[in-house]
Amino acid sequence: MKLSSKVDKLPYSPIRKLVPFAEQAEKSGKKIYYLNIGQPDLPTPEPAIQFLKDNIPEVIAYSHSAGMEELRKHFQRYYQREVGVDLPLSAFLVTTGASEALIFTFSVLLNSGDEVIIPEPMYANYIGFSAVVDAVVKPITSRIENGFALPSVDEFEKLITARTKAIMICNPNNPTGYLYSEEELRQLAEIVKKHDLWLIVDEVYREFTFDGRKHISVLTFDDIRDRTIVIDSVSKRYSACGARIGLVVSANEQFMDAVLRMAQARLSPPTLGQILSLGLLQLPDDVIKSMVKQYEQRRNVTIAELQKMEGVIAPTPSGAFYTVVELPVDDAEEFSKWLLTDFDYEGETVMFAPAGGFYINREYGKRQVRIAFVLETDKMQRAMHILSVALEKYRVMQP
Repeated sequence: MKLSSKVDKLPYSPIRKLVPFAEQAEKSGKKIYYLNIGQPDLPTPEPAIQFLKDNIPEVIAYSHSAGMEELRKHFQRYYQREVGVDLPLSAFLVTTGASEALIFTFSVLLNSGDEVIIPEPMYANYIGFSAVVDAVVKPITSRIENGFALPSVDEFEKLITARTKAIMICNPNNPTGYLYSEEELRQLAEIVKKHDLWLIVDEVYREFTFDGRKHISVLTFDDIRDRTIVIDSVSKRYSACGARIGLVVSANEQFMDAVLRMAQARLSPPTLGQILSLGLLQLPDDVIKSMVKQYEQRRNVTIAELQKMEGVIAPTPSGAFYTVVELPVDDAEEFSKWLLTDFDYEGETVMFAPAGGFYINREYGKRQVRIAFVLETDKMQRAMHILSVALEKYRVMQP
């Protein structure tokens, strides 16, 4: 019996690839600082949890396939207030996490063999989701030497073919933490207009920007609004990853009608997750501001410690809660595995996501890891000290 050939194109997650080694390390008594995955340690806001408890219905029933109307209206008001766009209710569709939002979007836009251009390093699941619909990711490589800034217009245009249907970015970026400027977004707007393409922007980390910088949504660009699709989620913003509530946002009625038909086929997004999200979206603004302040402090500690280490290249991210750094090792995946299998410092070690899995061309990320600064500052400082000790020991061991 044979499986679909699409399965052969599905990569293992670089975020979870080393989990078996971590499990074994824990069984042997090691304490691990998990910096491989974007799972915040901040508590989900208690008022929202209480809202969920107070509003659990007697029957956990299906909702509307587009999501509860009340929840969509809350999202609509959020976009008016925080993003600065006034969109009809039909422009919002609630999904089972941002993952389903991406699968719906790729399914609606891309035929077998169609191409989507995405800067790499990229969120690894973009590669998997494109494989599900038998589409092709054409990577355009951003470089650690300039902090992973957007490549030039010329570099994009070299990749555009008759099969190109869309350009996609994540802003702020996962895995690099890069925050795209208005000028860079305008460049993308001109490209998609010139070549009649869609622009897909994953804005899941919209609220997480540092150093006083502001996030600019492509939805505010009137001249490309009909060809723009935004992916969103409550997961990171409110430390509620398990709620599994995402969002597709687009002013293009034809696109949203097609997404709704897909949503009807899967019936509805999670009812309890939607109720929790209703509670989350009614929280005061200072809840998120407090979270952002804590992540900025964590970033500051992490980057300061990394930049002290000999041979480490560590750009300062302006958003999200990730950074991609280059280590003075030949193979970051082997080093990351060694941290779990053969190393500890005072009974402790640290776990990263090897960055090769965030590239189509894995050689570009061979010496890089993604670090998620999702632990409180003293733990991040401790983890970076462990990394520093590990690099010194690993350097001595190498021929």
